[in-house]
Order: sequence, then C-alpha cells, then structure tokens
Amino acid sequence: MESIYLIIVIILLGLAVLDLVVGVSNDAVNFLNSSIGSKVAPLWAIFAVASVGILLGTMFSSGMMEIARSGVFYPEKFTFPAIMILLLAVMLTDVILLDLFNTFGLPTSTTVSLVFELLGAAVAVTLFTLWTTDSNEQLGDYINSGKALAIISGIFTSIAIAFIVGSLIMYISRLIFSFKYKRSFKFLGALWGGLALTAITYFAVFKGLKGSVLVSDSLITFLDNNMSTALLYTLGGWTVIMGILQHLFRVNILRVIVLAGTAALAMAFAGNDLVNFIGVFMAGLDSFKIAQGVAASGGDINTLYMDRLSEPVVANVGWLIGAGVIMVLALVFSKKSRSVSATELNLSRKGEGLEKFSSSPLSRSIVRGSLIVGKSIGSFTPTPIKKFIDNRFEPVDLENKASYDLIRASINLTVSALLISLGTSLKLPLSTTFVTFMVAMGTSLADRAWGRESAVYRINGVLTVVAGWLMTALVAFTAALIVGLFLMWGGKIAIFLMMAVVAFMLFKSGRLHTKRENKELSQQKVLSSKDQLINSCNDEVHIVMDKTISVFKRVIDGLKEENRKSVKKAMAEANELYSRYKDKRDYEVVPTLESIQLNALELEQEYVQLVDYSYEITKSLKAITESTFTYIDNNHAAFSKEQIDDLKTIFNTLTEVYIGYIKMEKTNDYSNFDQVLNLRLTILDLYAKMTKRQIKRVKEGVSNTRSSILFLNLVNESKIVTLQSGNLMKTHRNFKLQAAKSGGNYVDSQSLIKNATLN
Repeated sequence: MESIYLIIVIILLGLAVLDLVVGVSNDAVNFLNSSIGSKVAPLWAIFAVASVGILLGTMFSSGMMEIARSGVFYPEKFTFPAIMILLLAVMLTDVILLDLFNTFGLPTSTTVSLVFELLGAAVAVTLFTLWTTDSNEQLGDYINSGKALAIISGIFTSIAIAFIVGSLIMYISRLIFSFKYKRSFKFLGALWGGLALTAITYFAVFKGLKGSVLVSDSLITFLDNNMSTALLYTLGGWTVIMGILQHLFRVNILRVIVLAGTAALAMAFAGNDLVNFIGVFMAGLDSFKIAQGVAASGGDINTLYMDRLSEPVVANVGWLIGAGVIMVLALVFSKKSRSVSATELNLSRKGEGLEKFSSSPLSRSIVRGSLIVGKSIGSFTPTPIKKFIDNRFEPVDLENKASYDLIRASINLTVSALLISLGTSLKLPLSTTFVTFMVAMGTSLADRAWGRESAVYRINGVLTVVAGWLMTALVAFTAALIVGLFLMWGGKIAIFLMMAVVAFMLFKSGRLHTKRENKELSQQKVLSSKDQLINSCNDEVHIVMDKTISVFKRVIDGLKEENRKSVKKAMAEANELYSRYKDKRDYEVVPTLESIQLNALELEQEYVQLVDYSYEITKSLKAITESTFTYIDNNHAAFSKEQIDDLKTIFNTLTEVYIGYIKMEKTNDYSNFDQVLNLRLTILDLYAKMTKRQIKRVKEGVSNTRSSILFLNLVNESKIVTLQSGNLMKTHRNFKLQAAKSGGNYVDSQSLIKNATLN
C-alpha cells in the first residue's frame, strides 16, 4: 500500500489535535460562561470542575462517532482513496474555519461546520468521480440527503427551542424568587436544587450511558425498565442532601448547583461534540486499517469500497481519553477561548456599559415593535398584577460586579445541559453553541437584562452571531467543496500545499488575535483613582504633542521628496493616534467618571476637555495624512519650493510652541504662558498670509489645481491643530495647577525635541 495513505492518517491525527484545540477554544463558551458570568467560584475552581466534566463526557461520545462516517454520504459508494481525500478535505477546512471564528471572538457551531464540511467534501469527491469516469450514476446516489436534511433541520430547530425554553423557565423562576431571592430560597432552595440536579443527573448520566463504552447492555436495559423509580430516589436524595447543606452547614447551594451544572454541561459538550474534532480522524484510521487488511491479502485498495464504515462503531477508550486530556489543556491555556466567552457575556450581562456591537435598522425596528406591543399589553393588564411583576423584577446590585446572579446562571446551565444531553441520547448532533448561546440570550431577555439603553445593541449582537452561524454553513460547504476538488485534482502536491496554507493561516490569525486583544484591552481601560487620572492625563498630553510633531515632519518630508513610504508611515501613525483617542472618548471617559470617587468637579471637567481637544487634534492629523497620501499615491505634480517652505514655517512655529510649553511645565512656572499663546496667534496670522500667497500663485498660473487644493487643505487643518493645541495646553495647565497637591509624573520631552528640527 502506498505510503501516502499513512501520511494522510498522520496528517489527520495532527489536524485532529489542532481541531481539538481550536474547537475547545470556541466551545468553552458553552459551559464556562454561566460560572464565569456569575463569579460562582475562583477561575481555577471553575476550570477544575469543567475539566472533570470533559474527561467524563469523552466516555459518552462513542455513539456519536457514526455521524462522521455515514451521516451525510453513503460510504459504500466511495473507494478507499476517495474517502481518504474526502476526510482530509473536511479536516483542513475545519481547522482554518474554526480558527478564524475564534480570532474574531465569534461563537460558531462546530457541529454545523462538520456537517456542512462533510457535505461539501462529499459533493466535491462525487463530482470529480463522475467527471473522470463513465459512471451513469448521479450526485444523489452518493449523498444521504434525507439524513443530512434531518441533521440540519434538527440543528437549526434547536435555535428556537433553546431560546423559548430558556425565556419561559427564566421568567417563571424570577417570578418565584425575584432578584431578592435569599428569603424565599430558604424555603424552596432544597427542592429547587433537588429538581435541578435530578434533571442534570437524568439527562447527563442516565441518558448518556447509552452512548458510553464503559457500561454493559444489561445495565442500560435495567435503567430503562426502572427509570421512574431511579428518578424518584434521585430527586429525594438530592433534595435531602441540598437541605442538609443549606440548613446545617450553611452552604450556598446555588453555587453547588451552578458548579454541578458546569460539570454536566462540559460533560454533555464532550459527549456530543467530541465527534466534531476526532470523528473524522477515527473514520480515516478505520478506513486505513480496512485497506491495510485488504492489501495484505493481495486485494486492490484502489477499487475497495468502504461499505464497512456503515457498521456500528465502538471507539477505542484510549483515543477518547487522549482527546479528553487535549481538550482540558486547550481549555486551560487557550487565550482565544476568552475572546469567544467575552462575546456572550457582553450580550447577556445585566446593566449598561461598553457594547461590543452597534445597532442596525432591523434591531431598532424590533425594539420599537416590542415597545408598542408592551404598551398594548400593559394597557389592559390590571395595575396590581403589573406592580407585582415589576416588584419581582426590581434589580439589585450584584456581588463582585458579576454579569448576572446565581439564579440565572443555574437556569442557563440546567436548561442547556438538558437539551444537549437529550440530543446526544437520541444521537442527534445538536449544536452545543446554538443551544447554550440561545438559552443565555433567552434568559437575558426574560430577566430584563436588555434595557432601553442596550436593547438595540444586544439584539443586533444576537442577530450578528446567528447570521454568522448561517454563514458558517455556507462557507463550510463552499470551502470544503473547493478544497476537496483541489485535492482530488492535485493529488500529493495539493496535499502538501494545503498543509502549508493551514500553517500560514494559523500563524497570521494568531498575530491578528493578539492585535485585536490589545485593542479591546485598551478600550476597556478605566481609571480608578485620582493619581491614575493625573498621571494618565500628563502622559497623554505629551503623547499628542510628540506624535503631532512626528506626523507633521513625515508629511513635509514626504511632500518635499515625493516619498510615498514616508507619508504612508505618517498616515498609519495618525490613524493609530486617532483610534486611540476616539476609543478614549467613547469607552474611557464616562466609565472613569463613574468609578472615581472625587469631590473635584472642575478637575473632572478639565479631564473631559483634555480628551476632547486631543481627539480633535488627531482628527485633523488623520485628514492631513490621508489627503497627502492620496495626492502622492496618484503621482500628482510635486509641491513647489515656496509651498514646502510655507509648511515648514508652520511646523517650526508649532514646534516652538510645544517646546516652550514643555519647559514651563517642567519648571511648573507658567508666568510666560502668554508667550505660548502669542506664538499660536502668529500661526493664525501665517494661515491668512499663506492662503493669500497660494491664491496669488494660482492667479499667476504657477500652481496647478490639485496641488492648490491640497495645500489649502493642509494649511486649514494646520490652523485647526494650532487652535486645538492652544486649548489643550491651556486646559492642561489648569488641570495641573488644580491637581498640584496630588502630584503627577513628568514624561521626558527629549523625543519631542529630537523631532523638532526640520531644515
């Protein structure tokens, strides 16, 4: 047998390991978010509980392995070489696709990815086979369309079911317990815990045993025949245990329920989704063993049809345990899983704050429609009932700034575990991401977490994620189809080229994720003390001055030498600076004012103005660099010596203003501050003179249209930079004088002075 097939099996194993890593990074959101969002325990404890659940869940996944082998195509129609290419195309596509979604922090469905990749790759291999042979068969003879449609419809039906069930149970539970649940929970807590843990036990253990490699058929038959009795004993036992823990040992049993739910959901995830990561490799390994046996007996593997893949499969325990260990390691060490988790927590948290998504016409229409319906229902609802409901939903401040309370966390986990485990027991590849995400969104809606200030953003976020899922199906099918055709056409060379593409994509996505993560961290920056406020403002003023001089210098050098590279660097620097201060204005200012406890209204006012003036300066720098780059990039005529000299004059005068101010600041002597402002007036006078000189050049025909337009724009934006710089320095002087007793760090101005020379 050719060695290429052994190489393919090894590649499938490597890709399966990668798939486990990127898949868990995406799906960790499914079972971690409720514990993390409610801050039920330290992070290490949450990870430990989830890890135990994953390791146990891997033992329950054997029954799902058949999906990757015969779920959407008829294996008896494919030869051994074709089936190996089909499986390789699926794994190559899956690794790239899941990693891209993780990089952008969007939860996607690994199950949807797998099903549509299998479908796309099967179609590719079938089409290539039909094109290159004289077979009279059709595409439908190879594709199990009925099974594929059943799987797909089940996956997408789970969206509505999860959302509705989560909403109803959350609404009823909040009516029973309210947000002030501690009093009522004393009486109903043990029963609540008993019901929740019984439901988790039934679906995650009793039902999951049917797919396990650890139990015999006789035990499964016994459980089926005595399920009612087993459930009754389980309910009684859990209720008694919860009552003892709550009343004798004073344990907060909601924490026990949430942690148990985390373990159960992790277990259900591993049981249902492990096939998504290693099922294709297992199918490839079994195919290789079958072909190896045929080759050993002298058979021709090129004409070997893989009908044996349709037989029931029992996965090797060693492979399952190994996959579980890799999943646990990926869960603990993956940074991308934090990005995916942050998306769901942001959409489901209680209260206002930074919204990750913008609004859209559809989300605004939904909110308007909901308000109209709500008012209509409220118009005929008796006042006592409305007061009772409003009282039950009256929010309270959550401990440790949690995203939501333990009641909602327990419902998220319990309902999700029930639905996922039910699907696993019926051998339906439910999407764990669909179920857990939509349950979380349903409970958020029912819990009134989406207020008037956040509803349009949250709804648009949900729509964006759901649309991403739908796009996943289309992209997965198309990508697997293309990869499959390429592999069938290119053979061994195509295999190694695709491996290089995967390596390159993983490298680039890693760098992109780091960049996005750093940007998001900067957006989440909140100053929490007076000293931080003072030091930050001092630093930022010097950054603005330093970067302004640097950008101006690059622009003038670029125009003088017609240096496209210099102006491009200036544009990148200006855009980065603009984004920095736009983010500060949008995401830092108000949260900082809310978090800092100061009795210094004027100091806070100066802080707001410092950010605003910095933003206005960077906006003008952005306009200057973009218009200049467009001019040079289009290869227009060079600026004349007179135009360059005029721009240099503005630059040198502005630099003199900055250096004069920094010297005053360094000595804390602002007695000559009027001289700085007079230099600013000098630049404003220069603006008028330079405009007249340019008009004269136009009249004399020594300056063409495009250079005249750019020059006037540059001078005008320079005037704005000058005015806003004067405002910035004046405000910073007032800020420092008012905060003098608190002190502040001084940033050395050598970099500014270094950039200040332009001949």
